[in-house]
Amino acid sequence: MAVPTRTPTDSTRVPAAVAGRRTKLFELPETRWAATAVMLFAAGVATQLAGGPSWSWWALYLACYAAGGWEPAVAGLRALWERTLDVDLLMVAAALGAAAIGQVADGALLIVIFATSGALEAFASARTEDSVRGLLDLAPDTATRITANDEEETVPVTDLEIGDTVVVRPGERIAADATVIAGGSEVDQATITGEPLPVDRSAGDEVFAGTLNGTGALWIRVDRLAQDSVVARIAALVEQASRTKARTQLFIEKIEQRYSVAMVVATLAIFVVPLLFGESLQRALLRAMTFMIVASPCAVVLATMPPLLAAVATAGRHGVLVKSAVVMERLGTTDLLAFDKTGTLTRGVPELVEIRCTTDSFDADAVLRLAAAVERPSEHPLAASIVRAARERGLDVPVVGDFAAEPGRGVSARVGDHRVEVGSPAVLVAAPAPGADTETAAAAAAALQARGCTAVVVTCDHRPIGVLALADEMRPEAAAAVMASRQLTGTNPVLLTGDNRVAAERLATRVGITDIWAELLPADKVAAVRQLRAGGAAVTVVGDGVNDAPALAAAHAGIAMGGAGSDLTLRTADAVVVRDDLTAIPAVLALARRARRIVIANLAIAASFIAVLVVWDLVGTLPLPLGVAGHEGSTIIVGLNGLRLLRGAAWRRAMGAGPAT
Repeated sequence: MAVPTRTPTDSTRVPAAVAGRRTKLFELPETRWAATAVMLFAAGVATQLAGGPSWSWWALYLACYAAGGWEPAVAGLRALWERTLDVDLLMVAAALGAAAIGQVADGALLIVIFATSGALEAFASARTEDSVRGLLDLAPDTATRITANDEEETVPVTDLEIGDTVVVRPGERIAADATVIAGGSEVDQATITGEPLPVDRSAGDEVFAGTLNGTGALWIRVDRLAQDSVVARIAALVEQASRTKARTQLFIEKIEQRYSVAMVVATLAIFVVPLLFGESLQRALLRAMTFMIVASPCAVVLATMPPLLAAVATAGRHGVLVKSAVVMERLGTTDLLAFDKTGTLTRGVPELVEIRCTTDSFDADAVLRLAAAVERPSEHPLAASIVRAARERGLDVPVVGDFAAEPGRGVSARVGDHRVEVGSPAVLVAAPAPGADTETAAAAAAALQARGCTAVVVTCDHRPIGVLALADEMRPEAAAAVMASRQLTGTNPVLLTGDNRVAAERLATRVGITDIWAELLPADKVAAVRQLRAGGAAVTVVGDGVNDAPALAAAHAGIAMGGAGSDLTLRTADAVVVRDDLTAIPAVLALARRARRIVIANLAIAASFIAVLVVWDLVGTLPLPLGVAGHEGSTIIVGLNGLRLLRGAAWRRAMGAGPAT
């Protein structure tokens, strides 16, 4: 197989080719019915405002009832058959009651709200299923197995048995969790561990299915069956967490069963009891219908939805996609943030951070110039960083000859009359008898590695001349975002990373995080999130890679970085920071908290109106027009109150919630 021209530096992103087919919005029947209901409602409003004949806009509204209400009605009747009463049936009944007394437009609006909400929920569920299927495509379908006669055969991955020997050529994805028994190469494991840089793998090292082999060939011994591999377990974790994750419901959904039963019983009692005492059928029916209208939870639904939806719209305009009103409410209850490291607090791309010269014969620019010349033909991710650093300094990078690459060690080439080698500290083994330069280089490499950097040694004619330090670059706003999150939630954020502890502690010190969980596999991240949640914390996880997806699904809420995020992570997350601006995270949390405060105020207003109108209807004689006016007035008040979050000032206020932002 041909060696690829460039190994991706951000392999946390799942290629579109392996992401699987995505469900489209209007492929789902729920979304088609909801869209039909919305169009019929809009047409009815336009016809009514234009002064069209009443039968025309009545017909459009009733068609809206049919298009958007038949599914909630069926779901409600099914629940009723199972001896439960849910809000779906109650909303349909309230809408029909509104139509019965002439308020057909109000009922149609209620139907549209419920149909749209159901469609969005169905679409989110379908996309989650797509993401799990796409994750399984990370591992290749076939593998090259070595037979007992030392011949090669191509077999399906599902046919591999524990103990089989498989050869992985340059640029191929590894087919199974295994142990290297021969060969050497660098392997990009970011999809599993989140490490920003490829790691050297040789005999005795463990490799994972779905990870990307670099320039060398590997012979591996299969340790786990396909269904037991780490990537398969990630898919299972995402699916299980999405299925069992306690759904944070809106207030009206939490009380829907009791409220629905109470309202139906009360309506029937108000209709039947007066009849038993001689009340006329028309008068008893009018009183019961009035009660049903004034007690219906329309205002409560609108008290809850507009503030949250307005907050969703405002966040979207400023680069944060929050997937639903339920998610916005969930974000508003967050009291602990857990950040991933690579691609989240950092950019996920290695950068040259330091050059240490080990001899007086070469200065920093000369060392970098030679290193860039040798690395320019290489496909290694570190090579791109070194060449980019030389160009940023304006250095003239010469053309080289006799280029050679040795997997696990580095690259070498002839620059003029000199043989220059660039690679891991292992190149010092090939140096002549230890001298001052070699000892200095070894000490420099050890010191840089202790700081969490990747050390690259440059030798000229087998004499070390310098050591380059490369590290994952921290996002400039990371420290401010962490501080703002701490001030907003009142708790110290947590760092969850698959990277090594030295690199994790180095970054945590710079951004101001003290609680560090390092060297975590995806299942370990899920366990960590569950442990934090077991302590009573509402944990929101921020991540970007495939290995973060299970933790995002298991968290109280999950936020993905949109620019660096993998397809699986973007679909699993509840919210996406489209512009990769970390300061938007505490801002959207502050906006969500304000939306919750407005929801609580709206619920108090709606409940007060309902209580006054219900008492009036029960102990006195509430005129139907006045009951409708009071009910609709409360609906308008809470609706307008919630729409305040659409103003640009709402986001500016949220950004100012944490002084550090």
